[in-house]
Amino acid sequence: SIPACIDRPPYAKTGQPPTWPLEIPSLSEEQVERLREASHVARDALALGKSMVRVGVTTAEIDAELHRFIVSQNGYPSCLNYMGFPKAVCTSVNNVIAHGIPDSRQLVDGDFINIDVTVYKHGFHGDTSATFGVGHVDDKGARLMQATQEALDLAIQACGPGVPFSTIGQTIGAFAQSLGYSVSEELTGHGIGQDFHQNPLIYHHINDEPGVMLPGMAFTIEPILCQGVARGIQWPDGWTITTEDGGRSAQYEHTLVVTDTGVDVLTEI
Repeated sequence: SIPACIDRPPYAKTGQPPTWPLEIPSLSEEQVERLREASHVARDALALGKSMVRVGVTTAEIDAELHRFIVSQNGYPSCLNYMGFPKAVCTSVNNVIAHGIPDSRQLVDGDFINIDVTVYKHGFHGDTSATFGVGHVDDKGARLMQATQEALDLAIQACGPGVPFSTIGQTIGAFAQSLGYSVSEELTGHGIGQDFHQNPLIYHHINDEPGVMLPGMAFTIEPILCQGVARGIQWPDGWTITTEDGGRSAQYEHTLVVTDTGVDVLTEI
């Protein structure tokens, strides 16, 4: 349940988000601070989720605790009822690429789980995710997680005013290829702020999409690297996406805003 005193995004009742604005917003300093506050709650919720990852815990238990935490910080879990999504966060295990719905499945030794948290507070959404190992993860799985984290870090380092958005995909795509991993082309990063999803779309694979970064633009970078084929299959629940070949995937994500000299990573610890 969500207390009546907590601000809700426009889709909270209907499940239907507003139409994306065509232009990329440029945030004022005051708007950036509101985005930062929402992002910090998301960051702290993700840290709480990390602390719960262990053998025997269910993804539903993680979801319930993060829901309680977000509400305690006067935030709204952005995923809840976004296009009908039934839970507060997404939990994607092993070969689930994205949008896993928390349920009664218990985590087992060797799993790894991505927890994706978005928080709406003071009219802005902050979005972050990370992949965590459960117990002892095999070397191949550990290397996949490490590589995906490094791909995100390299992409962030490449960002700044005047940099083409395509640089993100060029950086991640080339790095992933050098290690023998594939990159999901079906799921992207996105602009973020007063809308959960908005322009620009951030492609993580090698691409030549137009557009350059300008101060005040806010967006997410959230690469998904896969051990095998990165093509996904959507389950009948309308949300869960797994790899076509059953190979494992990992994802890491930050919300950032372009500054005059580089970028400010709002969900960074």
